[in-house]
This record gives sequence, structure tokens and C-alpha cells, in this order.
Amino acid sequence: MAAFIKMTDLDLKGKRVLIRADLNVPVSDGKVTSDARITASMPTIEHALKAGAKVMVTSHLGRPTEGEWTEESSLKPVADDIAARLGKPVRLIKDWVDGGFEVAEGELVLLENCRINKGEKKNKEETAQKYAALCDVFVMDAFGTAHRAEASTYGVGMFAPVAAAGILMTEELDALAKALANPARPMMAIVGGSKVSTKLTVLESLAEKVDQLVVGGGIANTFLAAAGYNIGKSLAEKDLIPTAQALMEKMSKRGATIPLPTDVVVGKKFDANEPAVLKNIKDVADDEMIFDISPDSAQVLADMIMKAGTVVWNGPVGVFEFDQFGAGTKAISMACAKTSAFTLAGGGDTIAAIQKYDIYDDISYISTAGGAFLEYLEGKVLPAVEMLEKRAQS
Repeated sequence: MAAFIKMTDLDLKGKRVLIRADLNVPVSDGKVTSDARITASMPTIEHALKAGAKVMVTSHLGRPTEGEWTEESSLKPVADDIAARLGKPVRLIKDWVDGGFEVAEGELVLLENCRINKGEKKNKEETAQKYAALCDVFVMDAFGTAHRAEASTYGVGMFAPVAAAGILMTEELDALAKALANPARPMMAIVGGSKVSTKLTVLESLAEKVDQLVVGGGIANTFLAAAGYNIGKSLAEKDLIPTAQALMEKMSKRGATIPLPTDVVVGKKFDANEPAVLKNIKDVADDEMIFDISPDSAQVLADMIMKAGTVVWNGPVGVFEFDQFGAGTKAISMACAKTSAFTLAGGGDTIAAIQKYDIYDDISYISTAGGAFLEYLEGKVLPAVEMLEKRAQS
């Protein structure tokens, strides 16, 4: 487990605390339309306020052009949302890099979109040092950007007097360590999605760790083709069939499995009104596409989930947006909700399924991070985590 300083272990009273949060939320007509990331960031912000710190929070929002402020890239809608939660105004400071503003004890100010700052994306030392000069304690709480080495996620932490992990960052890292570093067995991973290529490094990394590696969606079709089945016109990557075969061999050599469906649900076109037809995997016709796994195959996976010690879930097993092709993903969702295993879920489609089937409170830990979550599953060292570890030793 990564060794780092936790903000909750520090005395923050009277200290200038700069929090890098992930407040990159969707905005429409000047209003936040989905506030999950703000909600996830509030415990860290509120902890610092209650401790009597002088609190500054910054985040990126969207993909602005460096050096160009626009209304679309402003954090004003975020400031309004946080102000409503706290029941008091939140100042938004536009040109903050060179300081020149005061923050009172127990006050929160929002520092405008950090991606507008020159040198932010490229982690320029001069920019990072200016950020660090604003604070006594830097708190990294944006796990969603932990895989990027930028001035506000990495550089500032190397120069600030103290660098610590926020509450959300600590929870993410604790959950990932519990699921990956020292998992309860049997360990199962469910990796769905349309393409093997985008999840290949994740599959290769998990293939060395898990007892069962369940593949879903278009990824499963490539594995079914690798096992010698006709998959018709199903979405698959023919060039990665040898890779899928190698992964299956690797798993079976160490007594682990990639369980494939024996029956599937097919259709002739990708359409909300397409009828769902149940077929044995051996009977898929040339003009058909596989859109889901059968109830029997889903039950086999659900039984595995119920017996597992740890379940890592990233991606649906079918086209769950269309209800007639969503039974497999629903069955897996319900099993993840009921199992006594430690369940760790992450990724946009996975969270959409969790919300659709209303099991948000039944999953042990849901990661709000996309890219950082996948890179951690791949076994990569995340720059922000490396920074926190280095600073814990200095």
C-alpha cells in the first residue's frame, strides 16, 4: 500500500490549504447538470473548513485553451453549487497564480480553472512553484487526474511545504489496494466494453492476478471467436484473436479461467426495437450480432460472484442501454449488490448500469475516476501517487 501523509492527520488551523479537487462536471446554461464529483469532493473541503484552515480549491473544467479565459470554461457554476451546499457565498478568484488575495480562517475560495494557467498541462516548474508559494499545505484530492503529471496534480506537491492526500484520494487508494494489492480470494474481474484494444493492458495485468476473468460486450465476442465459435457480424477485433487465445492459455496454465457464455442473445441490427433472440453459442448465424449473454450464462456468472472474495467490475456485458439486451448486465449488477465479496466498480458505463439498476449503495466502493482507475488496474504508477509517496519520505 502506498505510504503517504493524510490531510486528516494534520493540524490545519490557520494554515493556507490548497486543495486540488476534481470538479470537472457537466455544465449547461450556466448550471451544473450532474454534481456527483462535487459531492465526492465535499468531505475534504468541509474537513479543512471545520479545522479552521484558509481554504483554496482549484480544479480543471473541460479543455480550455491555455492562457485564454472564457465564460464556458469558468468554475462559476461550480462555485454557485458549493455556495448553495455551504449556505454562504463562495468567492471565485480569476487571476490567482501570483497571489495578491487574502483568505480568512474558515473561509473557502475557489481558484479559477487551473487548465487556463500557462505551464499547467506541461507541469512547468515556474508555474508549480507559484502554486506552492500560495499554501502551507497542498492537498491532492483529484484521483480522476492522478494519472497526469501536471502543475496542479504533481509539480505543486513537490514544492509545497507539505503535500497530503485528501479524503477522497485516500478512500480511492485504500479501496484499490484492498481489491488489488491484497485481495480476498477467489478474486474475480469483470471487464466489459466494445474493444479489446482499449482494455488490452488491463486484461493482461488482471490475467496474472485473478481466479476468474469475465469478459463482456464486444471484448467477449473477440474471445468467442478465439475459442472457435462463429460470431456472425458481431463487433469484434479479428487481429486480436491470437492475443485472446494467448490470454486464455496463460490463465488455464495457472488454473484460472476466462468463462465464456454457452448461450447468447442475438439480433440482426443495432436498434432499440430489434427483437432479442436466444441462441446456443454454436448456432449463431452469419447475419446475426451478439448483444448479450443468456439468462443461463448470466446465472453461472452470478453464482461465481456470490462465491467470490473480491470482485473488480469495469464495463457492462451487453448492450444494456436497450432493455431487451440488458438482462446479462442486470443479473451481474444484482449479484454484485448481494454478494458478501468486496466489490470495486469504476468507469462511466459501469456507473450508468449501477444507477440504472439502483444499486449505488450496495457496491463496496465506486471509483469516480475513468482513466486513473484503468491505469491503476493496469499496474501503472500514477504520477500523483508517486508524488505523495516521495513527499511522505521527505
